[in-house]
Amino acid sequence: MAVTVEEGPDGMLRTRGAEVNLALRVGGEGPAIVLLHGTSANHAVWEPVAHALRREATVVMIDQRGHGRSDKPATGYTGADFAGDVVTVLDALGIEKAIVAGHSLGARNSWVTAALHPDRVSAVLAVDYPPWVESAVLDTLRVRVAGGFRRFASIDDIEQYLHQRYALLPMDAVARRAKWGYEEQADGSWLPLADPDAMEQLIDGLRTPWDAEFRSVAVPMAHLRGAKSTITSQAAWDAAMAARPGDRWVVDPGADHYVPEEHPALVVAELRRLLFGA
Repeated sequence: MAVTVEEGPDGMLRTRGAEVNLALRVGGEGPAIVLLHGTSANHAVWEPVAHALRREATVVMIDQRGHGRSDKPATGYTGADFAGDVVTVLDALGIEKAIVAGHSLGARNSWVTAALHPDRVSAVLAVDYPPWVESAVLDTLRVRVAGGFRRFASIDDIEQYLHQRYALLPMDAVARRAKWGYEEQADGSWLPLADPDAMEQLIDGLRTPWDAEFRSVAVPMAHLRGAKSTITSQAAWDAAMAARPGDRWVVDPGADHYVPEEHPALVVAELRRLLFGA
């Protein structure tokens, strides 16, 4: 059965007929750009980027498996699984080829998609995640993400927590994460939509570097890093540059790991370079 999309009551599209069905939002017109968020986040982190590009591109923001309003299977959180989901969405939307841009987990998934499905990807933008992120960094990430799986009393409570967790995020970015990443329960409390078991599995999956796939990407590829990032160390960044010296490498001096939300205009500029070959 062919995979289709239909609109739900929340205004999001959702695939139907896939092994793992995904929630997504689509806007604009022109060449396609797929945007992939990071661990425990959701599609809405990309809203300012998508809004800026709506007159130049068809922008597809996906809740990746295990996150948001997408399915949360018991297993299946490898790079290849996430890459297959991108192809599923492209097929469902009738898109032959797209630029794939991702942040953190999404960055890994963007280059894995380009490596495993080269006929479906025209370019890659990888934001703050190279193959050689250290195990100690992933250990810390796992603890921090697990700490977010608790019951919140209100949206204000969620926003206060997120503001403390992501110190450099503007408040509008905090509000988007709260609006789209949590769900009210029958008792009036709020719980994260990201699945805790899925987060554990995908963080463990990040310990596989997928470095051969990283090296094999044949399409134009650009990379962004926040200079204050606690995820991408200088050593990991240097190793990635040595592996792909012909790529474009950009450091945002004022950002930490969350470049798309802290400085979306920089991300938009890099995507326009990939769109128009500037």
